[in-house]
Amino acid sequence: MDQDTLLAGRGLAKHFGPLQVLHGVHIAVRRGEALGVVGPNGAGKTTLFGVLAGTLPASAGQVHFDGQAIDHWDAARRCRAGLARTHQVPRPFLGMTVQDNVLVAAQHGAGLRGAEADAAVRQALGRCGLAALAARPAASLGLLDRKRLELARALATQPRVLLLDEIGGGLTEAELLQLVGLVGSLRDEGLTLVWIEHVLHALLKVVTRLVCMDAGSVLAEGAPQAVMADPRVVQAYLGGAAA
Repeated sequence: MDQDTLLAGRGLAKHFGPLQVLHGVHIAVRRGEALGVVGPNGAGKTTLFGVLAGTLPASAGQVHFDGQAIDHWDAARRCRAGLARTHQVPRPFLGMTVQDNVLVAAQHGAGLRGAEADAAVRQALGRCGLAALAARPAASLGLLDRKRLELARALATQPRVLLLDEIGGGLTEAELLQLVGLVGSLRDEGLTLVWIEHVLHALLKVVTRLVCMDAGSVLAEGAPQAVMADPRVVQAYLGGAAA
């Protein structure tokens, strides 16, 4: 495996009973890159994230992280090794404060305790613009701040690779631009990102390489503009009409 590859899936397949969702997917994520993943609904993108993160077992194939096969690792062990993810719909502990939500992530996701955990929480809250909201109940947050909290919780685990699953969904254009700026700054700081997103103009502001999936397989990959201009991508993802 290329030494520049930090996270890789080789021949990944996933069945749910008779339904096959992933068909021999190969994906490689280089250190420090921002990789975008696009495709129509049902393409298998979120299932791929589940297999990479360890929340779903692969039916076939292997996942490698920093050169090591991690198929036998559960999601908690992968998270502690530096592989974190967010979810399409934020899942905060609604009865906890914003700060305590992030503290749970630092303690249980990264295994931090005491001053180390507190420092990770402060850094994640500040990084995501939530420091002023730390004492507020998570249930009181609007959608943008819930998405910020989802991101802060992932960052508190001190990831080496961050899997972002459609964090732009449901936001206004102004809110989306704020979130894009935050994700772009994480990329500029060298954090390795893999971002699934349907809001293409947001994704293309950040990613340096693009993968398009369709029907559980990788259809095209490469430079973002080249992938989006590929006739197969136009047909599969954009319904036959150029964006």
